[in-house]
Amino acid sequence: MEFKPKWIALEVTRRCNLNCIHCRSHSEMSTNGHPDLSTKEVLRIIDELIDYSNPVIVLSGGEPLLRDDIFEIAGYATQKGARLSIATNGTLVTDEVCKNIKKTGVKIISLSLDGSTADIHDNFRNQKGAFEGVVNATRLFREHGIEFIINSSFTKRNQHDIPKVYRLAKELGATAWYMFMVVPTGRGEDLLRELISKEDYEDILGWHYQMEKEERDLLVRPACAAHYYRVVLQKSKEEGLKFERRSFKFSTGGAKGCVVGQIISFIDVDGNVLPCSYFPKAAGNLKERSFKDIWENSELFQELRDPKKHRGKCGSCEYNNICGGCRARAYSINGDYLDEDPFCNYVPLKYRRTLHVS
Repeated sequence: MEFKPKWIALEVTRRCNLNCIHCRSHSEMSTNGHPDLSTKEVLRIIDELIDYSNPVIVLSGGEPLLRDDIFEIAGYATQKGARLSIATNGTLVTDEVCKNIKKTGVKIISLSLDGSTADIHDNFRNQKGAFEGVVNATRLFREHGIEFIINSSFTKRNQHDIPKVYRLAKELGATAWYMFMVVPTGRGEDLLRELISKEDYEDILGWHYQMEKEERDLLVRPACAAHYYRVVLQKSKEEGLKFERRSFKFSTGGAKGCVVGQIISFIDVDGNVLPCSYFPKAAGNLKERSFKDIWENSELFQELRDPKKHRGKCGSCEYNNICGGCRARAYSINGDYLDEDPFCNYVPLKYRRTLHVS
């Protein structure tokens, strides 16, 4: 793999009008000691990213639509040739917002939907009316001809609703649906007892495999689920099937599971460069070093790019090169980003031989 950034999320604010149970950044309406990057700082970072590798850039938050200058930033980025997306919870989308999205050349919007009903979604988002806001946003996007992705996060609280959320995303007209398996960082640290079990995790990925084989219109991907790549190989081999997955112009294009610090990265509102948005350890800070220097030379990124450094089951697994285990989950739960993924139920062949397990 060529270690060039293809997809970068840029946190332009930590402010948010919701209070979601799994929020990685403890977002709320207050800046909470982390003021927004200035317009000048955001534009400088965008220049750095475009000049280095021109990745897909996602303006993230918090809720980016809370920034008065969000479309000034978006227009600047697209005029410089950036492939730009905005990630929103959908509640602040209006006709005027849609007109500005079209005017500034934003290519696609990411929306969050965590339940097929208001009761489930609003509970997850800690805000009555959040579900109605998402559905209204999809209606406006369709009317204005704006493509959108739906991202859905799951814990034990809403895992029963996964197939219904998938079907709703399709009915609402999404271009793609991403099924996120929650990593307990930020506010999500309080959800340790709510994380989907290893056994259910495996069953859900098996369901996704069967669904993806049959899906013809909607691009679908599990996220924060590195071992799906192992599941695909196992099941397609069992079935004697060559499973060709659909590609998407705004996906990372990665041919393996966990690609943090390899082709994706996250820049937070303090200028820290992180492997991904769920991995709260910085490789460096843009106020002190260039993005290029951090990307190419940081010890953290160098370690994440070497699967031979993985420990535990991941280090012994025959699927390590195409899975890699979720490094963020290993870090958040085990305290060691090179340790095994604690939510993978697979027993590597080397372990089975040692334990005499069939």
